[in-house]
Amino acid sequence: MTFSASPMVPGAGTETDPEAWRRTADLVLAAVAQAAAQIPSAEPLALAEPLPDASGLPLPTGTALTGYLGAGIEGKVLLVLAADVVGALADTPFGAVEAADALRPALDALAAALGGRLEGAPTEIAVEDCLEVLAGGTVVLVPLVAGDAVHALVGVSLVATVPPGQPAAGPADVAGVPSGWGIDMLRDVEMEVTCELGRTRMTVRQLLALAPGDVVELDRLAGSPADLLVNGTLLARGEVVVVDEAFGLRITEIVTRDAR
Repeated sequence: MTFSASPMVPGAGTETDPEAWRRTADLVLAAVAQAAAQIPSAEPLALAEPLPDASGLPLPTGTALTGYLGAGIEGKVLLVLAADVVGALADTPFGAVEAADALRPALDALAAALGGRLEGAPTEIAVEDCLEVLAGGTVVLVPLVAGDAVHALVGVSLVATVPPGQPAAGPADVAGVPSGWGIDMLRDVEMEVTCELGRTRMTVRQLLALAPGDVVELDRLAGSPADLLVNGTLLARGEVVVVDEAFGLRITEIVTRDAR
């Protein structure tokens, strides 16, 4: 997907001075350099020069995430992902992972590096016309490339100006980005891990009748191993232990995909 034109130029936002846009671009480039290691990719990524618009830029075709910036900085952020990342997230050994959940740490790191924070959860939108969400501020687009291909695109729209004297950042390779296909590119993605002691089924009448002191009988015997679930998928079993007054799980069995 290539954009041949875009209304998002420095003059369309709050900044019309090229030097002011360059200061904003330097700030955004430095922030992307800090957050990019948390963006999954099949190949090592490098930051390209920041752009004021997407004219002629081939965009990744996977999906797009957007969110609002707050707490000291006002604006919007956009992250466009490649299709291979979306496919890998949909087919992990632990079940499908939502792109908004997997990329939240990257967006949080980007917002923090810009001097603010991400307000609320990011929203997943279609790639088509995704750049329109950045309208209304000073727009900076930073492509993340591998070879000649754009594997991800970070867009930031800021309402506030960048203070003069902000240190500049130049193009830099992104350290710490995992290489390889499939699960390898997701090694730094955080997933929810839960420990399950047992289950049972109850009617609505029984649930409404619960009171403090009642005991709910589960479907496992005392001493049975507890399940370790990753993103809702069974990964291992183990025995519950106490570590420094906190519960823990000592793994006794790894459950293979065939045994689930």
